[in-house]
Amino acid sequence: MKTLPATFENPLAAVMSDDLFRFLYINGYFVDAAIRNNQIRKRYRQLRSQKTNAIDAINIILEEYNKLKYDTIRKIVYSKLKYPPES
Repeated sequence: MKTLPATFENPLAAVMSDDLFRFLYINGYFVDAAIRNNQIRKRYRQLRSQKTNAIDAINIILEEYNKLKYDTIRKIVYSKLKYPPES
């Protein structure tokens, strides 16, 4: 069984409550990489909406997720989702 980090923040707060997310996460219904990738895509869209160019946006994300490589982040932000969010 997984545990939540001390700095818990529900990345899916727009679609589910913190309690439901906590229950599903602890019981292994979420893949950590998928949640991380979703947060990276969201951050990229946020930076691009602030008129940051694509390369700079990826470099900013690279600083925030320093364990990932540039190509990995680029692949995450440019890959199409099978089931894209409606927003």
